Parts: sequence; structure tokens; C-alpha cells
Amino acid sequence: MCGICGMVTKDGRPVDPTVLERMTDLIVHRGPDDTGVHIDKHVGLGFRRLSIIDLEGGHQPLSNEDGSVWIVFNGEIYNYKEIRRWLIDRGHKFATESDTEVIVHLYEEKGPDCVKDLRGMFGFAIWDARENRLLVARDHFGIKPVYYTETEDTITFASEIKSLLAVPGVQREVNLESFWNYLTFQYAPDPLTMFKGIYKLPAAHYMIIKDGKLSLNRYWEVKFEEGERPLAYYVEGTREILRNSVKAHMNSDVPRGAFLSSGVDSSTIVALLKELEQVKTFTVGFQGAGGQSEIEYARETARILGTEHRDTVISAKEYLDVLPKLMHYQDEPVADPAAIALYFVAELASQYITVVLSGEGADEVFGGYTIYREPLSLRMFEYLPPSMRRSLGEFAKRWPEGIKGRSFLMRGSKSVEERFVGNAFIFDEEQKEQFVRFDPDQLGLRRPMDITRVYYDRAKHYDDVTKMQFVDFHTWLTGDILMKADKMTMANSLELRVPFLDKEVFEFASKIPMKYRMMNGTTKYVLREAVKDILPREVAERPKLGFPVPTRKWLKNEFYGWARDVIDASPVDHLINKRFVLQLLDDHKNNVRDNSRKVWTVLIFMLWHQVYVEQSVRINSEVSPNVQLRRSRGKQLVGATD
Repeated sequence: MCGICGMVTKDGRPVDPTVLERMTDLIVHRGPDDTGVHIDKHVGLGFRRLSIIDLEGGHQPLSNEDGSVWIVFNGEIYNYKEIRRWLIDRGHKFATESDTEVIVHLYEEKGPDCVKDLRGMFGFAIWDARENRLLVARDHFGIKPVYYTETEDTITFASEIKSLLAVPGVQREVNLESFWNYLTFQYAPDPLTMFKGIYKLPAAHYMIIKDGKLSLNRYWEVKFEEGERPLAYYVEGTREILRNSVKAHMNSDVPRGAFLSSGVDSSTIVALLKELEQVKTFTVGFQGAGGQSEIEYARETARILGTEHRDTVISAKEYLDVLPKLMHYQDEPVADPAAIALYFVAELASQYITVVLSGEGADEVFGGYTIYREPLSLRMFEYLPPSMRRSLGEFAKRWPEGIKGRSFLMRGSKSVEERFVGNAFIFDEEQKEQFVRFDPDQLGLRRPMDITRVYYDRAKHYDDVTKMQFVDFHTWLTGDILMKADKMTMANSLELRVPFLDKEVFEFASKIPMKYRMMNGTTKYVLREAVKDILPREVAERPKLGFPVPTRKWLKNEFYGWARDVIDASPVDHLINKRFVLQLLDDHKNNVRDNSRKVWTVLIFMLWHQVYVEQSVRINSEVSPNVQLRRSRGKQLVGATD
């Protein structure tokens, strides 16, 4: 896991090395072990390295034998040894044992199509001097980030936006379309970012920069093609393909471990790891969470599986103190409280390991979110004429909030395209129009359904459950789940790997019929059946918590005064009616209604605005002290359990 950046000048002028070095320095946390730059007149590549494989020989930027092809690479390629053998048979000579060099030689064989052969997570750039072409690519699922922007003089790219902001001519201006949609999704949907003029390279795409011009190309597509095999075939196949994926994801020359939460996803990864080696596991909990906490469930699972387990409990004050720093590391506002939880568990793990495996992606791949059951519960409405469905919805809308059946009738009156824009749904359009100080229609901006419509059009031949998975793959997964996973682990110089998001796993899982994904009243049924022999029943059937953060409670108590101060002081009156937001906060405190997610979404935007637009809070990228502790312990890390 590393950090990459680079630039191309449009008029052929030499790259300014001081700008490139500044871009590289800003992502030191992504790679504290090594740094490097390569400049070839109008093209420059920058690199920060976190050493994982071939610790001595993996320096970047790296070139082919004659120096005509150069690469900077962030990620891991899990099938690189097989590709390497094939390339050697074709006469290629290797100077290192790294997966990076494999990509260089594969590019020599196949050009930009080399990305199709890679199994792994990646963001990389290849400069081909002979073709005068820069190739920038992102992996199939968008596990590793790549951002880019264009000014009058340059085209630049980087693993993190903060690097792009070091380039002359790049502005710190809020993208109004992103802001409008952030208030619904709790993140800025691809390919836009919260910065006007800065974009995300979409998952499964590569970008070609040649002769001062930029073009995007899709090389892979998420496709569900239901098979017709019996249930047992999918159960047994899922177990074996996951074993294969976990084994492939273990490849490293440094210590590794796993995050462990309450649900079946992370427990599956840990159990499969435990079949191969002793495992270090890590979790996090929060003071005041109430009920059965994530930590208690994780401790129980760790005890059953026999892992070397560590956990930490975070107070409201600790959570609040770290927020400005995490806005810096996230680059964009993501109003998912679990993002900060992920930072704390990564901080703990970074004391002991360099690579961590986690369960992200299981719900999207195997159909695990509870909301995916909604089309089944609303199926009765399909038998009603559309006019009657709409009338029922309008009738229910006039009922007071909280009346039993109101929400059911309102949702049943809508098609899946109308009611589902992804796993997060914070403000609807009517609510935003009450407090946002611009009209998106007058400005010609897209609204949430304009964004999801593109994906529904591509998924129109699927059933409603599969449509929802398809939408989440292209919105929620990349915009929230993978974004926070990468940024919060990299803030602690920790490489996160996600075995569920493996193209071979997806190729198999995508053929599981919907009737087996949603079966016996539960979600991801095939996955649960596949692991029931390696996980105790109480673990395999346990509902997901996902590092729950008690922001609902904290906003009524510990966070209330702080939240009022942030809202009062934030200079965003041109965007938001702050009086409306303060009323949301007070209604929440006084138990009028639960506005915690809405208030939190606005607060996170205001904090981000402080760090990146106002620049009233200045935070430098840095290497976590835990990384220094990890280094001092050496490669073989053994510590007393808690």
C-alpha cells in the first residue's frame, strides 16, 4: 500500500520538481518507508512507499530494462506470481521480486489492456515514453483511490486530493452539485468530489493522457448472471472460493491480522485465516454505546476462534478531539460515524501489524443488507394498478409521522427506482429545499435520482433486489465503504485488504440466484450456509453492528454545546440556513424526533469546510507514532494480550 501522484504539462514545459515533491510529501502517511520521483521533461511521477512485498527491491518509480516505461503503483496484485512465470516464459527479465515490476512487463505485452489480467487492488500510472502516453488505472471495484484534475497548464493525478491542492491553479471551491447530493447520500457520488474541478477516476476505468488531452475508458463491468445449479453447489463453491481468496490476500513479507466486528463477514475472514496461521484481531467500542456492545461480541468471537485479540474503548472526548485531523485525512466529507470508528481500530492495529484483512464488500457481493429484503416485503403492491399504488402513497403521506403502516404504504406506492438511492438516505429533496440556499434546478445540477437512474438503466433487466445491489456497487460501496476504509487505515500507515472484493469471488457470487441470496427470512443466505461449519451458529447468525457509534446519544449530551458552536461559527450561510439546522439539533436534544444523522451530516461538512476551504484548521500529514512503535518492535511482533 502506497501513495502515488504525478503530472503532465500540456505545452511540453518541464515539470517543476518542487511541486512534484510537495505533492509526494503530502501523502507521507501512505508510505513512510521510502520515497521517489521520476521526471521525463513534461511528465513527472511521485511515490511514497509502505513496504509489503520485496522489502529491499520494491523502490519506485520503477522502469523496464531500457527506461522507456516507468510506473508508480499503489496496491497489491494477488496473481502476480502466475503472471510473472508467464512473462518469463515469453522472455522477460526481472530485476526484483515485486508485483510492481510484473505490471510493467505485462504492459509491454498488452498495453492498457494489461489491467484486465490483474487480480487485486490497484491505482497505478505508467508513463510510456515511446508512445508519449500516460496510463492511469483503478481496480475493478474501486478499492484504491485515484483522483485527477486539469488546469490550464497541467493534468495531474494522485491517491489523495490533498496532493492535487498543491498544484498551482487548483482551487478550493465547493462543488454545489456534490454538496446537494452529499446531503442525501452522506458522501459525494462518483465521479465528482466535493471540490469543483477535481474528479475520481471511476472503478474499473483507466485514463489515457496523450498530447495534452485526457480520455476515460471502462475495462470491466459489474454483471449478475444467475445460474441454475442447486443450492448445495453455491454453498460449497462459496466456501472454497473464499478460502482461495483469503489465502491469496495473505501474501506479504510483513506481519498481518484482521479487524473483527460482530457480524458474519469479518468473522468469516478471521476463521479462514485461522485455518492457515495464528491471527491477531482488533476491534473498537465506545463509551455510552449501551446494550450488548461490539467489543463484547468481538471478544466472544475471538475467544471461540482462538485469536490473539486486542480492543480499545473510545470516549466522546477522544472521538471529538480527533475529528479535525480525520477531515484532513479523508479529503472529502463522509458523514458515516463509523469512519471515525475505523480510524481508532486502525490506530490500535498499526501498533502490531502492517497488513489487515477486513470484511468490506460482503453485503454488496452476497446480498447482505437488510434493506435488500424490502422488495420481497412489498411484493403485494405489484398486483395493484399504478394509479392505486400512487393513491395509497398520497393517502398515507397525510397521516401523522409515527403512525404504524405509514412508511410501509408510502414505500409500497413507489417503484424501487423511486424509493432506493442507496444504503444511506439522509435528507429528501423537500427537506433540502427548506434550508439549502440555492436552487439546483436553476443551476442545472443533477439530483440523487438523476445519479442513480444511470445505474438503474444499466440494470433494468435484473430483479429489484439485484438492481439494489447494482446501485450500491456503484455508489455506496465506492463512495462510503471503500473510501473510509482506505483513508482511515492509510492515515495509520496500515494496508487494508478486502477478500470479499476479489474478482474471482464476485465472478462466482454473481451467479447465485436471488432466491438463494434472500432465503429463509435472512440475507446473504448462501454465505451463512457456507461458513456454518467453520463458525459457531451464534456467530454465523448474529446481526451486524459494524462498529456502532453512539452519536445519537452524544448529540443530546456531550456533543450538544460543541455542535451549536460549530454551526454558529461556520461561514457557510451562503449554502445553508443555519437557523434551520440549529432547530434540527434542538429538536433532537429535546426528543421531538431523532435528527442525529441529519445534524451529523451537516456538522461533518462544516468541519471539512474549516479544514479545506477556510483553512482555519491546519493539519500536516504525518506518520503515526504507532508506526514508529511497530518498526521498533521489528518484523516479528509479539505482545501481551489485553
